[in-house]
Amino acid sequence: MTGYRIPTDLLPLDGRFGCGPSKVRPEQVDYLMRHADLLGTSHRQKPIRALVARVREGLADLYRLPAGYEVILGNGGSTAFWDAAAFSLIENRSAHLAFGEFGAKFVKAASAPWLQKPFVRVGEPGTVSAFDGTEEADVFAWPHNETSTGAMAGVTRQGPAGALSVVDATSAAGGVDIDITETDVYYFAPQKNFASDGGLWFAIMSPAAIERVNRIAESDRYIPEFLSLNIAIENSRLDQTLNTPAVATLLLMDAQIQWMRESGGLAWAGARTKESSDLIYAWAEAHPNASPFVANPDHRSQVVATIDFDETVDAAAVAALLRANGVVDIDPYRKLGRNQLRVATFTAIEPTDVRRLLASIDDAIAHI
Repeated sequence: MTGYRIPTDLLPLDGRFGCGPSKVRPEQVDYLMRHADLLGTSHRQKPIRALVARVREGLADLYRLPAGYEVILGNGGSTAFWDAAAFSLIENRSAHLAFGEFGAKFVKAASAPWLQKPFVRVGEPGTVSAFDGTEEADVFAWPHNETSTGAMAGVTRQGPAGALSVVDATSAAGGVDIDITETDVYYFAPQKNFASDGGLWFAIMSPAAIERVNRIAESDRYIPEFLSLNIAIENSRLDQTLNTPAVATLLLMDAQIQWMRESGGLAWAGARTKESSDLIYAWAEAHPNASPFVANPDHRSQVVATIDFDETVDAAAVAALLRANGVVDIDPYRKLGRNQLRVATFTAIEPTDVRRLLASIDDAIAHI
């Protein structure tokens, strides 16, 4: 069956729709090659520090940072940041929304033995949970976008005065416009909408978050250097990281940030991802054998669209046929075990290719 050739005029010009890592634009690769002389050089010297500075300044511009907010970066990805938060951000107890795989993973990191057991508000996959106002915590944490399910929560400050709002933005940052003042920490790895590679985390931090990090660092809590947000802040202010950073990641990200800024900033990026995801949801709602997995339209992600199929469509066979035709990585999140497709509509992905993808899915279903 995978020997069937979908007509070329239906196929996307670029078949990469994976939810991580993102499609990397050819222009980013060209930019990387033009600056290949930076690879294999010291990250303590001016050329690499200037690159870090450009990325930090670009993010500050994209997010229209108010006075006192800072762009911090460190080695590792979001997984490392969860552990760093357990050491350096949570003072006593945290409260979490867990409505998918990645929200639940932060809960595990926040269950460290030196902290009180976290509050957890669990939501079924395909929904978004909410705090109920009874949580007594100094950190309120949730994913902006749950990559595993395609459910997206709002970014609105939570908890009482003095509590920090800490948002996992890995699959939303760079693709959804927000008011950054509604958060204290907006953290992400750059391999989604910033169409970069792994190896680094970024966090936009408020003055309150920076003060919390400093206060915990001055306490008697043991904090490993690699997981110290205080050390990350000190190094970021020098436009460097504790250990050697992923320079190729920084270059790809620098090119993507420049493209976003020249195109219209986060407002433009958000409109672009919403155009793509709206195409998918409208197609699914009109299809006799498909439907959006996230039932509430207000909670549907604009960067990760998940579509359920009824028993008449074998989604795995559709994905296999599309892969054989160069359209890759639209399989569902493995642990959900659902008959569905999951499509990234990250900023680098062309809305015209999303239209072609839908035509290709129709053709694959008809053939199967």
